[in-house]
Amino acid sequence: MKRLWMACLAVLVASGVWALWPSQPVAVPPTQGTASSPEQIELGRYLAVLGNCQHCHTARGQLPFSGGRAVPTPFGTVFSSNLTPSAQGLGGWSADDFYRALHHGQSRDGRWLYPAFPFNNTTHITRDDSDALFAYLQSLPPSDQARPAHQVQWPYNTQAALKVWRALYFTPGTPQVVNRSGDPATRADAEAQRGAYLVNGLGHCSACHAPRNALGGHADMLSLQGGLMPVLNWYAPSLHDPSEGGVQHWPLADTVALLQTGRNSQAVVTGPMAEVVQHSTQHWRSADLHAVASYLKALPETAGAARNRQVPTATEPASVTSASSAGARLYTRHCADCHGPQCEGQRTADGQLAYPALAGNRAVTLGRSANLIHLTMNGGYGPSTAGNPRPFGMPPYLLTLSDADMAAVLTHVRTAWGNRAEPVSELDVQRLRGAGTR
Repeated sequence: MKRLWMACLAVLVASGVWALWPSQPVAVPPTQGTASSPEQIELGRYLAVLGNCQHCHTARGQLPFSGGRAVPTPFGTVFSSNLTPSAQGLGGWSADDFYRALHHGQSRDGRWLYPAFPFNNTTHITRDDSDALFAYLQSLPPSDQARPAHQVQWPYNTQAALKVWRALYFTPGTPQVVNRSGDPATRADAEAQRGAYLVNGLGHCSACHAPRNALGGHADMLSLQGGLMPVLNWYAPSLHDPSEGGVQHWPLADTVALLQTGRNSQAVVTGPMAEVVQHSTQHWRSADLHAVASYLKALPETAGAARNRQVPTATEPASVTSASSAGARLYTRHCADCHGPQCEGQRTADGQLAYPALAGNRAVTLGRSANLIHLTMNGGYGPSTAGNPRPFGMPPYLLTLSDADMAAVLTHVRTAWGNRAEPVSELDVQRLRGAGTR
């Protein structure tokens, strides 16, 4: 027994020394590139659009990429870095330092970065793309805006905690191998590789669509099985489940249209995804949109829909029945003019959705009702894009409907016209109203 205790103590001491030992910058292969060219800078600009870098690295009213935007997390607030070539930004950095940050999640001085920066995704960015992105950032007008100090709780603000998190949830990526042969089969394979590269790397889709545990991690950090977005309390649906966000049964053109314009004949994007379309995917090249759409269409399907569509029975609680009755009256008063008396929705002259149908709408029947509550409470618009410059909107009912009224009308929508989802409780609405998030 004494030997066992001594062994346990030795393991604890060794673990503590490992966690607390200062980290040195990880060695990276030196760049083989030459001085940046206009073509490389333009490629870097497009890569920044693919990664939606400006959106997170620009505070409202400040110069693009000057950082300082607050990123709330369950552990505190992290502020994005200044990426311009100034002393407060990347002025003293080399292309090797920048690649280290993307590939290893480590700053040039050896500090581990917070995983609010999606280095689980950027680790898959190729060295050539990293160098092009760095060349573009170095071409920007410098900003001397300093990044505010992070406001993260102890012990999550320590390098030891970040080292432990990395040991649990981070593995550096391997270089992408692209077959550039000209035969049709290989071209299709190259498109699939490009789609995977964009989804898992620059597009960092799993930053929202992966489930997270209490430490903000998951066994598969590239998972697209769906998850609740911390703090924001929006649910990013599973891209493997056709009853949630999967596009396996959609025509490829519909997925491309949704990413490019924010709507198609079946759906309209709202919430955080509307920002992605607004600032990023609407500006992607057609080939990249098709590559991502093809990759998402080929994702293996999961069958998680059963729990999302529980069929109401004749033994429903009386409160649910009465809520549905009250909800029907509220729907007629507040919703039917746009969404139709039978939840059939309305379309524009070109056949695209103006106001989506709620009957059979998978966004309505999700197992989690958070998105539906957010949208009803706060309203919102789809993104303004070249293909949809004047999107139709949803008015906010925050001050119009009480918690009980909102629960009643949403319960009605989720259980009428063939929809078979769980009712929404007054407590569900109260929680999100109290959170004060959008």
